[in-house]
Amino acid sequence: MFSPLIDQLVTALRCLPGVGPKSAQRMALHLLERNREGAINLARALEAAAEAVQRCSQCRTLTEQPICGLCRNERRDASQLCIVETPADVIAIEQSGSFSGKYFVLLGHLSPIDGIGPAEIGIDLLLERLQREPVQEVIIATNPTMEGEATAHYISERGKALGVKISRIAHGVPLGGELEYIDGGTLTHAFTSRREL
Repeated sequence: MFSPLIDQLVTALRCLPGVGPKSAQRMALHLLERNREGAINLARALEAAAEAVQRCSQCRTLTEQPICGLCRNERRDASQLCIVETPADVIAIEQSGSFSGKYFVLLGHLSPIDGIGPAEIGIDLLLERLQREPVQEVIIATNPTMEGEATAHYISERGKALGVKISRIAHGVPLGGELEYIDGGTLTHAFTSRREL
């Protein structure tokens, strides 16, 4: 229906998560009809990022440098290591301002059905790091899914064997949430993760 270049643009935009055919078409037409300068800037930024961004050699988050700014920051607490599934999780935790330690990004979670075992998500690299660095506490911040819980349990067992304190972020009722609107799984987590006041 469209010209080959417009079809190519629509198809390219569909690689984004949550973008279906209609959304991709709307974005493509908006960029071409109303914001050509934005389209050119987007293309340049995507190309530059795709060529220069890589994984940090220490924590495995995304960065243009061999070692990211968080890992290079000497003011961060090297005795605490937070384990997350994705670079997006690092960003979320950093935006909260609630953690000042270091990170390790798994790049996923254990999923034997999908053929994703400990080696595929870098648990061997994590264990090596725990043996060579002065980490006293590992804080596991994987997602509260079945796979995230299995990953947390696996890391917990391996970390304890190395004599490292292991903790898990709490899951449960969100601040400002009302109990009647909270699902059963979240309430179960809230009750099992309760603490004494």
